[in-house]
Amino acid sequence: MKDIYRGSLVRLCGESPDLLAKSMMKWDRDTEQHRLSDSEPAQLWSEKKLKDFIEKRANGNPQSFRFWIRTLADDTLIGGVGLWVSSWTHGDTWLGISIGERDYWGKGYGTDAMRLAVQYGFLELNLRRISLGLHAFNERALKSYEKVGFKLEGRMRGEGLRDGVRFDSLWMGILREEWLASQEVAK
Repeated sequence: MKDIYRGSLVRLCGESPDLLAKSMMKWDRDTEQHRLSDSEPAQLWSEKKLKDFIEKRANGNPQSFRFWIRTLADDTLIGGVGLWVSSWTHGDTWLGISIGERDYWGKGYGTDAMRLAVQYGFLELNLRRISLGLHAFNERALKSYEKVGFKLEGRMRGEGLRDGVRFDSLWMGILREEWLASQEVAK
């Protein structure tokens, strides 16, 4: 049996709230990173407020499966990925990812982490569908998600607003049977 938390470039892990608060504080000050990964207005939080938020989130939601991303080569903490189950009955979940360390953008680390998260969702959580949303201007993310096997399922025109300019939001999904078929091809 293979290690479900280890890919070719990254591994998924848990981290201490102290370390996460320090890293997230740095990442949240990068407004481009924030705007690529979140539609909420950017805001600055103190390290203590971030730590409290992380500790509160860690305690309790049985629908939430969060992991942190570390590189295999140098064990650097570079971001996070999570699955939020919207329906156990239907086997549906939402997936989100953020690579906070700019030096690791566009080099396959996020794609590798996405593959691990999707694998976890289908093999460990026995899900049927994994969905995600992204800003249409985030072309790097779109290409990464397509490499993992996600299909474009919809577009919400003019849904977001940044710097006085409207942008579209894209919705993507992957079904368990599509993912399983892609795994057979890869063998």
